[in-house]
Amino acid sequence: MTLMLVTVVLLLVSLVMITKGADWFVESAVTISEKSGIPKIIIGATIVSFATTAPEFTVSAMAAYLDHVEMTVGNAVGSAICNIGLVLGTVIAIKAIPIELHGFTRKGGFMISSALLLLAVSYDGVVSSFDGILLLLVFVGFMYYNFRLQRAVFDGNEELREKVPLSDLKKDIVLFITGALLVVIGSRILVDAGITIAEWLGIPEMIIALTLVALGTSLPELITAVSATLKGHQDISIGNILGANTMDIALILGASSQIRPLTILSQSLNYDFPIMIALMLILIIFGITGKKLERWEGGVILGVYVGYIAGLFTLFN
Repeated sequence: MTLMLVTVVLLLVSLVMITKGADWFVESAVTISEKSGIPKIIIGATIVSFATTAPEFTVSAMAAYLDHVEMTVGNAVGSAICNIGLVLGTVIAIKAIPIELHGFTRKGGFMISSALLLLAVSYDGVVSSFDGILLLLVFVGFMYYNFRLQRAVFDGNEELREKVPLSDLKKDIVLFITGALLVVIGSRILVDAGITIAEWLGIPEMIIALTLVALGTSLPELITAVSATLKGHQDISIGNILGANTMDIALILGASSQIRPLTILSQSLNYDFPIMIALMLILIIFGITGKKLERWEGGVILGVYVGYIAGLFTLFN
């Protein structure tokens, strides 16, 4: 009992480490970039985009390295499901979100393409290194689209900044390294604690990854989205989550498959992947059939997520 209590405490500590570490990583990365004179379009298209999925990436990559590929797949797919079902479902249910159709359809297109490609390459029961390269190509296309989009917004008129001496960046560099270390170490603790809890409760590792671990790594998105909604900026959440989901699938699973081939369970093919794709399609259909996502539509999305979690524990536990 004492060992389980310690494990639960470690799990909670790891979530704090990952969340705070990612926060420091983002803030310091942006500060370093601005002080060193790197244009905003480069910052936005690279550092910030990577940082938003840093928790999911490090947890899945660490799990693949430790040969717990079920957790790798479960965390990435579970995070994508959680981002739409729980995070966006909650945000939309709180307050209707206006839609900017052009950006919404393009980013939604990348998201659904990555999910359908994952389903296609998984039918033989494994995501191989070559399959992962195909997923990474979708990610590269998504990053190129973001780069072109931001370049169009700034129209190449990014003001030149005077570079500052390296000595003035010491504090930011220390925060950057500390943040990165917290995310990596916290991810290792989270994976180990998740595996221990799964074994202790007799719950399959995949279910722990799809629920507890996925929710933990999606906490930054959830907190940010709810906070933005309460401040009246809920429209920000849509673009961020469409992008995060594309990266969860295309980048995280693509990169993790380069560490070792990812075995795909029949549960994933027959239940998790179809639910993930269904949630994506529901979101896209709701978005393009009106100029905003209504509160009742958020309730429907949230309801599908709750039904999915209930089904996990009923059908596969």
